[in-house]
Amino acid sequence: MVAETTATKTLEATLAPPTTGKEQRLERTVATYRRALEDAFESGADTQNAVNEIVTPYTLTSYAKDALKSYVPQLRRTYNTSELGDDHPVRFTNRGFRIDHSDERAYEFCWRVPQAGRGNAFWIPLRINPEQESLWFDLLNGDVSVGEFRLQQYRTNWVLHVTVEYDVAEPETPDDPTRIGFDIGESKLLTGCACQNDTPTQPYIYDGGRARALRKEMYTTLKRLQERDAAQWRIDERFDHYQNALTDIVEKASREAVEYAESFEDPVIVLEDLSYIRENLDYGKYMNRRLHSWAFARLTDRIKDKALEAGIPVGFVNPRYTSQTCHECGHIGSRGSQAEFKCTNAECWVTEYQADINAAANIAGRFDPWGESVPWKSERDDSPRDGSRCDTATGHRTPSRQSRQTTLAAFGS
Repeated sequence: MVAETTATKTLEATLAPPTTGKEQRLERTVATYRRALEDAFESGADTQNAVNEIVTPYTLTSYAKDALKSYVPQLRRTYNTSELGDDHPVRFTNRGFRIDHSDERAYEFCWRVPQAGRGNAFWIPLRINPEQESLWFDLLNGDVSVGEFRLQQYRTNWVLHVTVEYDVAEPETPDDPTRIGFDIGESKLLTGCACQNDTPTQPYIYDGGRARALRKEMYTTLKRLQERDAAQWRIDERFDHYQNALTDIVEKASREAVEYAESFEDPVIVLEDLSYIRENLDYGKYMNRRLHSWAFARLTDRIKDKALEAGIPVGFVNPRYTSQTCHECGHIGSRGSQAEFKCTNAECWVTEYQADINAAANIAGRFDPWGESVPWKSERDDSPRDGSRCDTATGHRTPSRQSRQTTLAAFGS
């Protein structure tokens, strides 16, 4: 029997231009939802019951209220959000999702917009992405599972996002795979490194400069527009511009990552398990916000989904110390700069190494296709400061044959 796993994808559709009456109802729904969200968030509510007491009086469907009950606690616990932006979409739980189809209409798919009160819901045509048409039909026929769906206004357009889950054949891990680790960072958005015979091979780097510049420009531009009391449509237009550009970068980086993996025989993609980052490591308020803004989870999810579609197995490992450990000898080293790693073991051939490639090699090296744990055998006390146990998936290795040094000059700083 072929094992299956679940892939997730977000379907996107633009609402056909609504009539004046329907657009007013859409705008009321958004305004009411955001008032409820702000009220619940500012109250400090961090449980579903606490949020429920606040949002109950609002004129919203139960689907939107239930989504708020899950979302508001997440903002505090998972994302460490300190303040709300004004771009939050209206979220609905899957219970309220309904679509219809007829090939006799100009827009074949229609969505039933949830509204508070019996009989107040209304239908509106959708302009779907043609590349996603098959999944829309699967959704209509019940062949895929619908998750949360979201409604958001982008200047003059209304956009519907629907999260769907569907089963795909789970790729089998080869007996002797080529392990390919990916490190997601700030200086280099994505760094890949294949390990063959425990030796880093043909590393791949997707530079993060463009994404970093876009986020900085977005922050300063939107702040300047708000200080000048610019029209809301102008602010929304610029926000959409930056968000679309960042989405394109995530899509391109994830696609190139999978193409890089496909260039090797029997590849297995290895990623960091982000639950360790959220639950076990305390980066502080600034770092948590930066990690969230970098959309680590978003890029990780897109790599995973595209890898599954390409038939490439994906594994997840503990990220602890991947950026501080020498991939060759396992000793804790030092980083003189964001891009530079130095091994402190005098007996190791590694001296200066490109830091992100070193981290990617460590991530790849932690994957064990047989699922056996490898004890940590550091030459010094590297216990985490929080007192938790050391990583059990990384070990001290005796130096193998010497490989070419991957220096900063080879990949820039």
